[in-house]
Amino acid sequence: MRSVAFFGFLLLGLLNPAGASAAWQDQWEATLKAAKEEGKVSMFGPVGADRRDALTLAFQKKYGIEVDYIPDPSRGIPPRVAATRRAGQYLWDVVVAGALEVLLLPMNVLDPVEQAIILPEVKDKSQWRGGDLEFLDAGRTVLVMTPYQRAIMFINRNEVDVKEITSYKDLLLPKWKGKIVSDDPRKPGPGEGTYLFFYLHPNLGPDFIRSLAKQELLLLKDYAQEMDMVGSAKYPIGIALSDSIAEQRMRQGVPIAIVDPRQLKEGSDISPAAGQFGLFNRAPHPNAARVYVNWLLSKEGQTAFARATGYISSRLDVPTDHAAPWRVPQPGAIKTYGLPARKVVKEQLRPLMDEVFGR
Repeated sequence: MRSVAFFGFLLLGLLNPAGASAAWQDQWEATLKAAKEEGKVSMFGPVGADRRDALTLAFQKKYGIEVDYIPDPSRGIPPRVAATRRAGQYLWDVVVAGALEVLLLPMNVLDPVEQAIILPEVKDKSQWRGGDLEFLDAGRTVLVMTPYQRAIMFINRNEVDVKEITSYKDLLLPKWKGKIVSDDPRKPGPGEGTYLFFYLHPNLGPDFIRSLAKQELLLLKDYAQEMDMVGSAKYPIGIALSDSIAEQRMRQGVPIAIVDPRQLKEGSDISPAAGQFGLFNRAPHPNAARVYVNWLLSKEGQTAFARATGYISSRLDVPTDHAAPWRVPQPGAIKTYGLPARKVVKEQLRPLMDEVFGR
């Protein structure tokens, strides 16, 4: 009887598109009503007032639902979730962060995102880059919202002519020995991501990394300190540094320039940075979470998030004029995120980093 009823409903929808349209609207209104009764949605999000405001203010104003926002730079999320769940507490609904395929996927704390999607503009696959929402797991629980081309090379423009650099292999020139600072690739961050890109690129690979290590790189673990080395010209070239700090320094007038990846023969990698999304299972505010998912993945929500972060949204109808043109994903670019990439990091890259840089 249930199958007969289902096909009858389906036939009704085909014969009466207005009725089918009303179905999602009824579901949305019921969800919104229940969400307002719950009163709030609890979430983890990226650190920074601009990111917090983008992920909370417009949503709260539009729906009257409070966002309880916990800023966390990703690595602190798993222990907090594990500790509270061991105590029988389920405190959070959604998460926006990076490396969720590593941090949360193994914990089995996420639900499939698509079960919460109601709005047609979010369900419309033609609106998404690549013709579909991008998930990093078979269960479709870790969603990528913002894959963008990453900056890899940074220079002090008073010391280096940016036009002379056309390949990462230019870093191997004798004149740059002892003059390059890099984020430490032996830890998670832009360093690890960059050296993974070097490792995976068919024209670079392990031999390039070994040669680069012989250039007496200065390896640091503090993003601001790394950029200060370039800005002061103590180390006129930086690789694997923080995009956001570079852009901040540039706005302050520091003589730093980002080398456009499009002028480099090898390009750069694609990364979502802190632009992954997850929906917690056993959420305390399930209806508010559904409303939030639909808002965040709408044009409005994605535009707010992309502008606040400088990222490029996977939604094709979200403007990109807030970011440098080189950030738009290029066809065929190497991805340094996802489970296959993490396996390479664990099994191949980290042993190589220990070999060339020491433990």
